[in-house]
Amino acid sequence: MKNSYSDLSYLHLDGSLNQGKISVGTDELEAAANSRVLQVDDIQSPVIIESMELLFNNGLYFLRARSKDGSEGVAVASERAEYLHPLLKQLIIPYFIGKDVRDLEKLLDGVYVHESNYKLSGLALWCCISWVEASLLDMLGRISGKPVGDLLGGVIRSEVPIYVASGNRGTTPEEEIEVLQGKVAETGAKAIKFKVGGRMSKNADSIQGRSESLIYLTRKVFGEDMTIHADGNGSYDPPKAIEYGKMLEEINAFFYEEPCPFEHLEDTREVADALAVPLAFGEQETSMRRFRWIIDNDAAQVVQPDLQYNGGFIRNTRVARMAALKGIAVTPHISSGYGYVYVLHFASYIPNIGKFQENKTGVKETGSLFTPQMEVKDGVMKAPTGPGLGMDHTEVNRVLRKAFLV
Repeated sequence: MKNSYSDLSYLHLDGSLNQGKISVGTDELEAAANSRVLQVDDIQSPVIIESMELLFNNGLYFLRARSKDGSEGVAVASERAEYLHPLLKQLIIPYFIGKDVRDLEKLLDGVYVHESNYKLSGLALWCCISWVEASLLDMLGRISGKPVGDLLGGVIRSEVPIYVASGNRGTTPEEEIEVLQGKVAETGAKAIKFKVGGRMSKNADSIQGRSESLIYLTRKVFGEDMTIHADGNGSYDPPKAIEYGKMLEEINAFFYEEPCPFEHLEDTREVADALAVPLAFGEQETSMRRFRWIIDNDAAQVVQPDLQYNGGFIRNTRVARMAALKGIAVTPHISSGYGYVYVLHFASYIPNIGKFQENKTGVKETGSLFTPQMEVKDGVMKAPTGPGLGMDHTEVNRVLRKAFLV
């Protein structure tokens, strides 16, 4: 296969990518998406799943998996478990009981069709599956003594530069600048992101004139050395999206995220074709075939799957492999809470990872689960290096002893 995933000749010397300009056939993209991801040949004996439990303590949901031979794996679910747990417990977990964890890739395909689960396909289903996958990867990592990245392709980096973002839309441009300045001062980040538009608002701004003023004020205040991202959250139709995209080009923005509603794939491609600023897209996507369409049609120059919304590490590695063939970077969307840890692991082994990853809330709440404690320093976070997800097992067990079953 030309431009294979292991051949990084399409990478420029400065680490940037070709942003979809490489010609690749759909058959090559499909082959990349279906290539083997999980590498556990060194685990010789079956690892049969005996139980899975969802537990809650101090605002955090934990999914604990145990095998018949006494192995254990623990993942942290998002706050969505509060209302998705019936789906998890009734339709997802029962399928995995009695199965061999080493067959995890096949199991992800199997659970999709089990009891017609595909009829529920979407963010809710794949979130639940992602938590199960993470707990089982943690188990496999503990057994093999390897971090998640070494199970899924091999760790190639330990430090991950971050950008800081604000989810605000009700602030004035001046207020928003102050918020971003505070985040930069706290983290040392070299990149920022702000919101434009009103969020799925059919061209309406959150405050009249806010987006245009914020775009220009941000560059004026932060200077030329700051990397700037902007997020539309589906606010615009193509003409309005292009109008704001031209403004972002004027300030040399790094990328322009989701200008059109997430279901409007053709509209997004129209905007991408009209602009020089790279479009980032895909946070709501849960279909491998639609990801293939986005990549094949150059509808995005940065692909943004969410590691939970789109079903976990293995499925998103497949997305990254398709993107790599086209010279497209992958900058995952991050769910709040523990999601930043999943992204750090993902970034540790994906060759075509984007230059900056988002620093989401959750570090202060979950950083103590690791030794040394997770932190942001000089705009960089370090990926955990311990087995599996890298959590301190003593600390996790202490927290779980005080947790109750959901």
